[in-house]
Amino acid sequence: MSYQESALRTIRIEQDAIADLKGRINHNFHQACEIMLQCTGRVVVTGMGKSGHVANKIAATLASTGTPSFFVHPGEASHGDLGMITKSDAVLAISNSGNTEEILTILPLIKRMGAPLISMTGNPSSMLDQQADVSLDISIKEEACPLGLAPTSSTTATLVMGDALAVALLEARGFSEEDFAFSHPGGSLGRKLLLTVSDLMHTGERIPIVPSGTMLSDGLLEISKKGFGLTAIINPDNSLLGLFTDGDLRRAFEENVDLTCTQIDKLITHDCKTVQPDTLAAEAMQIMEQYKITGLLVLNSNRELVGILHMHDLIRAGVV
Repeated sequence: MSYQESALRTIRIEQDAIADLKGRINHNFHQACEIMLQCTGRVVVTGMGKSGHVANKIAATLASTGTPSFFVHPGEASHGDLGMITKSDAVLAISNSGNTEEILTILPLIKRMGAPLISMTGNPSSMLDQQADVSLDISIKEEACPLGLAPTSSTTATLVMGDALAVALLEARGFSEEDFAFSHPGGSLGRKLLLTVSDLMHTGERIPIVPSGTMLSDGLLEISKKGFGLTAIINPDNSLLGLFTDGDLRRAFEENVDLTCTQIDKLITHDCKTVQPDTLAAEAMQIMEQYKITGLLVLNSNRELVGILHMHDLIRAGVV
């Protein structure tokens, strides 16, 4: 058999194993979700060997999608780590055979403390399956391994069932992108959803400002000096009167406006787009893209100018 034929056979067998799971999304699956959703502690996932590796991943997926969870090695649990589990927790025990010795050893203690037990096993007549409050069937017809020894289809089915639980719980909790970002602050999504305008905006002397009544030529000097391609025009009380941009300058040239004797007030945009300091940076980016602008003035709750945000600031911060 060629490499390609072997690979295609493996994929076909594992696809079949996943397809068989559709018929097992039943009342037991619903009960398992309810137990995990109503759990006031954490979902403790345990498994041995390859099932342990998958269990660790399932615990991580649950934790990052709104279901507090962690992995406990069953071998270590019988040597002290069982103290990590409380009666407020729910236990998800994974074993393809359902008779893994290390898991069976800790079952009586889990049952004694009263923590609900969900099993994920490929053997419905196993000890684990019989002791569980709810059992999820992950049995397969065959492993992709031609020897029938290396866990392949079985671990794939287990992983998919774990993802099905995590996503069902995510949707039941109304878990949002912002919630996800809070648990992933170091990732690109965290930067997009947690950064606010106040984290990126320029303040103080960096803000291009001219007072109302300024001559257009002086306004152009301010634009050139600050380098944002625009300037704000403010009233004596520091409230915003309007905005003058490079685009306004081009239109002034087209209309043959005299730059030396024209007040900038006559050419400004009064209803310019603005944001507040606590606006999410991602929202500011959306405004810029929607209106095809490169800068936003930042106003506080009193409509006073407190900063300026440029598209380049958002790009540098990875908010794209």
